[in-house]
Amino acid sequence: MRFDTKIGIVVREDLAVWQKLNVTAFLASAVAGGDPEVIGERYEDGSGTSYLPMFRQPVLVYAADPAGLAQVRARAVERGLAVAVYIEEMFKTGDDVDNRAAVRAVTAEEMPLVGLAVYGPRNAVDKTLKGLPLHP
Repeated sequence: MRFDTKIGIVVREDLAVWQKLNVTAFLASAVAGGDPEVIGERYEDGSGTSYLPMFRQPVLVYAADPAGLAQVRARAVERGLAVAVYIEEMFKTGDDVDNRAAVRAVTAEEMPLVGLAVYGPRNAVDKTLKGLPLHP
């Protein structure tokens, strides 16, 4: 099935594995929380046990260096896409309030990005992520 929209997550390639997974999970939650249309129906097994719903479409994860992340952020904002960011300082914070304060403390150009998510029309997301490799 081909979707009209696309979810892309870009993670800095030199992070530790646990950091990559953590960043990816947080950024995916931002997309889910930002637009209820991206979430499908609840799952249920043959025994009647109910499970949480998930994205209704695939999520593609890409790798980039710091310059690539900054370029993707700028392109995404320029195209009006929904964007979520994760910066280095957020590894040191312990809650959502401190995370937002960390992001607020830096300008867009100074942001030490370790990951970001973009969501929007498929063509615009494809153009924004053009040239990035899928995460290995």
